[in-house]
Amino acid sequence: MNTKPLQKIEFRRIALSDKEAYEKLLFAEEGRGCEFSFANLYLWGRQNFAELDGQMVFFSQFDRRSVYPYPVGENTPEKKKAALDAIIDDAHARGISCRITGLSAASRALLEELYPEKFLFHCDEGSFDYVYAIDDLADLAGKKYHAKRNHLNRFREAFPNAVARPLTEELTPFVRNFVKEWYEIRLSENPNSDFRMEQTAIERALRDRETLGLEGLTIMDGERVFAVTLGSRLSSDTFDVHFEKALSDVQGAYAAVNCEFARYLREKYPDVKYLDREEDMGLEGLRKAKKSYYPHHMVEKCWAHLREEGYEY
Repeated sequence: MNTKPLQKIEFRRIALSDKEAYEKLLFAEEGRGCEFSFANLYLWGRQNFAELDGQMVFFSQFDRRSVYPYPVGENTPEKKKAALDAIIDDAHARGISCRITGLSAASRALLEELYPEKFLFHCDEGSFDYVYAIDDLADLAGKKYHAKRNHLNRFREAFPNAVARPLTEELTPFVRNFVKEWYEIRLSENPNSDFRMEQTAIERALRDRETLGLEGLTIMDGERVFAVTLGSRLSSDTFDVHFEKALSDVQGAYAAVNCEFARYLREKYPDVKYLDREEDMGLEGLRKAKKSYYPHHMVEKCWAHLREEGYEY
């Protein structure tokens, strides 16, 4: 019996020129996690993709393993199954495990429907995105934000001349110096951490900020930078906060940049209702900080592998 030979997908590296075509597909969907923003795909690691009949399929590296993020494109069962069939064939042709990542509740349900009993699923709370109502972060209203308002007020009292300024080419050299010093301190404390990879990503973000469509905001007093943040649109109503850095020894600096960035985006983009502040990566301190801002909802994400492959992670 003749069988059709397995086909590898012809993946290629993501380029800045792919942004417009990719985001047309991305913005047509809702509820995607932060890893699907074009900026994150471009800035982090070795991300490859291919277009198959209106579906963007990906081949990526995560935790030193090859993975296939869930396809982006027209959300019909027929289109998704064609793309997923191609991914499964590609994994078999390469002789690697078929690991599909970035599964929301909806995409997991469709995968189970299309391939009954074929996949095993694994969810990790550390990968869930924290999504906040932009009005909550901009206004810090109500009793639950009392402590945050206190932090912010202490910062404003201590540094009355500090102002929020949109990131421009003129301000970028000051931000670069601030970022460089921030990472030097962290890397001296923990030279084997992921900070070096993150530093590379933020340096690329500053270099290609305008082409990537990144919005940036700084908190400054003269030439002194207290904090900086960078983000981009993730969907029709959600902005993704990619980077947020502040002087940790200045009380309220993080609260200030968080609040001011929400206000800046709300004024500039009235259609933006939510801020995705990404994952906590299972870090207890980061989890506590993100929960303290009371997320509107979480984007729960899972990954899957073929049941026939057994479990190995």
